[in-house]
Amino acid sequence: MDLNLLKKLIKMVEQSEITEFTVQEGELKVKISKNSKQPAQVHFQPAPDLSKPAVSVQAPAPQAAESKPTVVTSEQKPSKHYEIKSPIVGTFYRAPAPDADTYVQVGDIVSQGTVLCIVEAMKLMNEIECDISGKIIKILVENGTPVEYNQPLFLIEHV
Repeated sequence: MDLNLLKKLIKMVEQSEITEFTVQEGELKVKISKNSKQPAQVHFQPAPDLSKPAVSVQAPAPQAAESKPTVVTSEQKPSKHYEIKSPIVGTFYRAPAPDADTYVQVGDIVSQGTVLCIVEAMKLMNEIECDISGKIIKILVENGTPVEYNQPLFLIEHV
C-alpha cells in the first residue's frame, strides 16, 4: 500500500467527523480510528489466509508522542506482472480531453511517474501515474466507466 495514500487517508480521517475507517488491500488490512481527544491512530494487520492455520499478528500500539504508523506485511510471490489500481472512486478516462489522444496504449513502454489515465472524482481530475517501469500488457477498464477504490486499471509487465 502506498505510503502517500496512507498519509492522505489519515489526514482525511483527522479532518472529518468519522471516528473509524477500515480498508483492505490484498492481504493487508488498515484500520484508522480516532477519538475526540487524540490524533488518528493507525492499525495494520494482514488479512486472514483461510488456507493456512490461524496465526495472530498484531501491530504495536502507536505511542501518544509519535504518530508514525507501523506496517505489518506478509510475504508475496514476486511477479513480472504488476497491477495499477485506482486510488479513489470515480470515473476512468484514458485521455485528458474527449478529442485528445489517449495517455497510453497496450504495448507502450512506460516509466515511473508516467501519467496513465485520469480518475475524475467530485469534478476533480486526478492523474494516475505509473509506479514502476514496464510495458502496458492490458487496460482493464473501458473509457468513461465508473471505478471503485483499489480496482485494477492496468496490467504492466515489469522490465
